[in-house]
Amino acid sequence: MTLPTGRYRSLDVFRGLTIAMMILVNTPGSWQHIYAPLRHAEWHGYTPTDLVFPFFLVAVGLSMSFVLPRYRARGNKAFYSKVIRRVLLIFFIGLALTAFPFYNKDYSQLRILGVLQRIALAYGLAAVWVYHLRQVRLLIITSLLVLVGYWLLLWLAGGPDPYSLTHNLPRQLDLLVLGANHMWHGHGLAFDPEGLLSTFPAAVSVVSGYLLGLLIQQTKRPAPVWLAGVLLLAAGYLWSLVMPINKSLWTSSYVLVSSGIAALVLGVLIYLIDIRGLTGWAKPFEIFGMNPLAVFILSILWVKIYFMIHIGDRNMYGWLYHTVFEPIGNPTFGSLLFALFHVAGCWLVAWLLYRKQIVIKV
Repeated sequence: MTLPTGRYRSLDVFRGLTIAMMILVNTPGSWQHIYAPLRHAEWHGYTPTDLVFPFFLVAVGLSMSFVLPRYRARGNKAFYSKVIRRVLLIFFIGLALTAFPFYNKDYSQLRILGVLQRIALAYGLAAVWVYHLRQVRLLIITSLLVLVGYWLLLWLAGGPDPYSLTHNLPRQLDLLVLGANHMWHGHGLAFDPEGLLSTFPAAVSVVSGYLLGLLIQQTKRPAPVWLAGVLLLAAGYLWSLVMPINKSLWTSSYVLVSSGIAALVLGVLIYLIDIRGLTGWAKPFEIFGMNPLAVFILSILWVKIYFMIHIGDRNMYGWLYHTVFEPIGNPTFGSLLFALFHVAGCWLVAWLLYRKQIVIKV
């Protein structure tokens, strides 16, 4: 079972699945009414939802494995110009989306980091590593050093409970550098799940995708990808005995487990789509995967605009959920339908771009 030369539709489908899931889990009709698999873990552990973000970073690395040879051919100046421009653009788009709408905004309370900012910084770090560390062996060693170093830093400098919400080192560093006013407060106190220190293991998630991309190109078979997934998963669960799997801290065990599951899913997609040719079911996700970052940005902007429009005493987000979707069934089912409605709306935009053969590269 070998992959036909030049055919990697499974990678577009993988990106598309990831974007569809990101929109699905980010836009429920009500955050109080969500099915369990679509919730994040409270702290330690993970749910299917906690795999979506690292899957996207793996997808970034997969794409990097195909385009990096072109960057190398153009030399250092062209490479750094491209990477720095992309990092700054994605970072400031994320910051602008946080600030949107820009009027009546207390910028002294503006959160600096976020999902797009994490993508930008993790991509930048990983791009520099893979550009200069050309050998796979060196990339694996460097990634392990980063993960081990991150584990030791948290363990040695994280106080009496180094993996807790209050005492962890990433939070202390963000408080020192960013200040509490510029951090996320979703857990009831200043803590940023896309913080500065945890960006380094997140960059390893990108590198894992890069290495998987090389493996696919070299072997053209799903079996090595599955084997890599099993090994990563086993290593991650072993590591979790001393460092818990935790998305918010982006722990080293979480990197390995999420990358391992991503590899297993990717292997299945390669087998079904690229080898068996079972593509009909995957076409909608392939369309999503042609403009993943642009569609994700659109999904955030769409929701932001909802909150600017008021119908009666509710904003449009709440009005749509309570008036249109909640009456269809129970509140949780209505919340899911609301999210699926937005996935479909974003897909329609992706389809229009696909029809016109427009690929927006951020």
